[in-house]
Amino acid sequence: MAQDGGPRTGAISMASRAGRITRGSVVVGVFALATLWGAAAASAHVTVSAPGASSGGSDQVITFRVPTESATASTVGLQVKLPTDTPIASVLVAPHTGWTEKVTSVKLAKPIVTDDGNITEAVSTITWKADTPADGIKPGEFDQFVVIAGQLPTARSLTFPAIQTYSDGTTVSWIETQAPGSTDEPEHPAPVLSLTSSGTGSPGGSSTAAPTVTASTSSSSSGTATTGVILGAIGVLLGAGALAVSLAVSLRRRRTP
Repeated sequence: MAQDGGPRTGAISMASRAGRITRGSVVVGVFALATLWGAAAASAHVTVSAPGASSGGSDQVITFRVPTESATASTVGLQVKLPTDTPIASVLVAPHTGWTEKVTSVKLAKPIVTDDGNITEAVSTITWKADTPADGIKPGEFDQFVVIAGQLPTARSLTFPAIQTYSDGTTVSWIETQAPGSTDEPEHPAPVLSLTSSGTGSPGGSSTAAPTVTASTSSSSSGTATTGVILGAIGVLLGAGALAVSLAVSLRRRRTP
């Protein structure tokens, strides 16, 4: 009887440890999934980019990147407001297959002085609309809308408030900016394009969330996503280890008389 009790007690102990490992693996796995979800949410902002853009620069390609956050509806509309206090001298919109654009201009309170004469009007709003629901940006996808700026203003950054429209009629307003001195990122940050000083040679045109970086291609989002993947892998390995221990315990108990 004493000999029978020894192995059984050991098996129970091992099973208890296996149970604790399994519960720990579940916790790690859940944490990893939460991290991955947070990374996806952080990277799902409407952003703007223009590599090499500088203050006062000309003929600059500006790209607006639009991901679809909804799990059930497609993005069918995008409205972007251009700054009129520091206006862009001229804007050309690249054609986008399946979408129709509308450009709205306003008269400037102060004309823009150029070598070719004064400019008294500037583009204030660009609206893109999908021709059909099937042409929209489907859940889990993103698209890019491109314009060319003839001459950028003399400024450190440009803010482009945007409104995203979904096929179910809902809208998301990417118009929030950080309070002065705050480090908290708004829930729906407006796309911000940072400009370098002319002639500095440093990289410019980064997209920020007024003013922290929020682009899905930013290093911070990439780092968060990588961390989530690593933690998820750890959770899977721990879970597999716990399963192996549980199977070993089960086999040992079956073999013990």
